[in-house]
This record gives sequence, C-alpha cells and structure tokens, in this order.
Amino acid sequence: MKKLLIATAVTALSAGMVSAEEIKLGTSLGFTGPLESMAPDMQKGAELAVKEISDSGKFLDGSTVSLVQGDSTCADAAAATATVERLITAEGVKGIIGGMCSGEAIASLENVAVPNGIVMISPSATSPALSTIEDNGLFFRTSPSDARQGEVMADIIMEKGIENVAVTYTNNDYGKGLAESFEAAFTEKGGTITTNSAHEDGKADYSAEVAALSAAGGDALVVAGYVDQGGSGVVRAALDTGAFDTFVFPDGMVGQALVDNFGEEIEGSFGQNPAAEGEGRDIYVKMAEEAGYDGTGAFSAESYDAAALILLGMAAAGSSDPAEYKEKIMDIANEPGEKILPGELGKALDILSEGGDIDYVGATSVEFVEPGESAGIYREVSFTGGEMEVVGYR
Repeated sequence: MKKLLIATAVTALSAGMVSAEEIKLGTSLGFTGPLESMAPDMQKGAELAVKEISDSGKFLDGSTVSLVQGDSTCADAAAATATVERLITAEGVKGIIGGMCSGEAIASLENVAVPNGIVMISPSATSPALSTIEDNGLFFRTSPSDARQGEVMADIIMEKGIENVAVTYTNNDYGKGLAESFEAAFTEKGGTITTNSAHEDGKADYSAEVAALSAAGGDALVVAGYVDQGGSGVVRAALDTGAFDTFVFPDGMVGQALVDNFGEEIEGSFGQNPAAEGEGRDIYVKMAEEAGYDGTGAFSAESYDAAALILLGMAAAGSSDPAEYKEKIMDIANEPGEKILPGELGKALDILSEGGDIDYVGATSVEFVEPGESAGIYREVSFTGGEMEVVGYR
C-alpha cells in the first residue's frame, strides 16, 4: 500500500509538471515605418503585462510566458504577413499583440492568423473595416474604431467654431476609413469639407499636395496621417508655405514626435487619440515609470491591456489553446465580476482559479462591444507653448 501511495504521488507530481508550459506570445508592431516612434513603448507595455503574469507563479499550473518581438513595418502588408507567419509557424506563439496599423493588421489576420486559428488583439488598428471582417472570433482590439473617432473629432472642431476644413489622409485603410467617417460626421453636423484628398507616404516633398489643399481653402487642415511619415511632411510643407497655421491631429499624429518635430510652430492646433482617464491609467503610468519607460505614450496602455486580456483569457479557459480561450475574452473584459486594474493580474488569476468572475478594467477602462472591440474613450489635446497639453476626455 505504501508503495502504491508513493507511486500515485509521483504520478500526480509528474502530471502537474507536464501541465505547466512555456507559453509564447508574439508582438507584431511597426518598429520600422511610419509610426516607429510609438512602437517601443507599446512593446514595453505588452512586456510589462507578460512579466506580471509570468512572475506571479499562478498562471496555468505555474506556466511561464515569454514575448517574441516581430516588426510589422506598419505599412508593408507582405512584410507584416511574413512576420506573423514566422511568429506562428517558427516560434509557436499562442496569441499575438498586433497588428499596429490597419492595412497590415487586416492582411495578417486574413492570410495567417485566421487560417492558423490564432488570436490577435490589436492595440492600435482602428479602421472601421475591422468591425465587419470575417475573423472566426479570433480578432479583438483595445483601441476603438475610427467610426467613433470621426464623430469625436467632428464634435471638437465644431465646438471650436470651425465650420470648414480641408482633409488630407494617408492613402491606406486607416487613412481612408478615418477620412470617410469624419466627413460623414462633420457634414451631418453642418460642417463643410473643402477637399478630402490622399497623400502617399515616403515622399521628400509635399508642396504639390499642400498647394491643392490650400487652393480648396479651409480654416484648418485635418491631417489623418502618420507622425513619422507623410503626415509630418504635409505639415512641414503647409507651415513653410503659410498655407495653413491651424491643424487637427488624429491618433496617428498625436505623440511626442509631433512636439519634437514642430514645437511652437503648431501653436493653437489640437487633436485627439484613444486614452482613458482614471485610476487604472494613473496606476499604469506609475508602473511604466518604475519600469523605465513612458506609459503616456500613444497606445502603450492599450498594449498592456491587449497582452493581459490574452493571458487572462487563457487562465479563464484553463488552456493556452486559442480555440478555447478566445471564447473567454469578451467575458473577462466586461461585467459581471470583480474589477481588475493594472498591477492586479495576480489577483485576477486567483479569482479565476477559484471559479470566480472578473471585469478587466485595465489601463484603458476596457469595455468590449460586439464584435470584440473597445467602446472607446478619447483624450483631447492642444498644442500650446511648444508642448502638448491634455484638455479633457470624451
């Protein structure tokens, strides 16, 4: 009998050891390309959540988690697809934080993630097209659709007494989607779009584009572009020629790089980007500071939340299999359940292991609506004295 008990104990121990895994997640972010200044702090946000979960020792019978970095380029769909394919087939990741930009996110999702049954949670791909894409329940995003950003931007502009604007947008899914949603919202409110025209990234000179925008007129220029690419090129040309002196900046332009590029030259300009307020954000910003990076950076908090949701989804399902845990993400992101803030991922694991419910609030006040995307809170900013100031939240 004693030998049987010992054998049983050894078998149970062995089973416990086998059940623990070394789980990999991937990031597909634009470390090169039109938003390369934003990617490092986004990566660090995801790393912070992964470390918190892994260090807790409470995840899936003691499983550990590592993060494999991939460069989507943000602009090159073929490169992004190759990156995601490497992450899935060569690295064996169980989920992906990304893509970063809408076009490459769509390509990666349709060409690689869906065929391989891998969950993707994007912190920053905002095209309305992603709301209706056939994703087999595998795609989520912690940033809101640009259908909502268009409405918010229209409200801000009208409240400032500006009733006619010119629009330039980067010629891809993100730019087109945002420009279209803004035009619909702005004209419905009685505003006038003098012109709504595309620009290509990667050009050395945008004087021709700015000349056409100037000819159309407008009391402000909406720049739905990328701060590390054509968006800033258009602003530079507009300032140099005196075509416009007031600019409206959506999320792809709002970041420290914009201040570094133009300083007091964009005095009086304004914009908005996804960013929640409240206790969760404050905690995250402090955690990031302690970890040595800027948690206020665009989409950094959304990246923390994306990684946390994937891992807590696994914990709720009791499995790292995407086919299993994808069904839990909507549940843990919304009520009912105990609210979970940044720094409380270990607490969340305890609750889930006991069969309880959590409502993941995270760093960005996560609240998912169908089909698996953020309801959305936006931070309104203005540019004064060479600095970016937060005006409020909507």
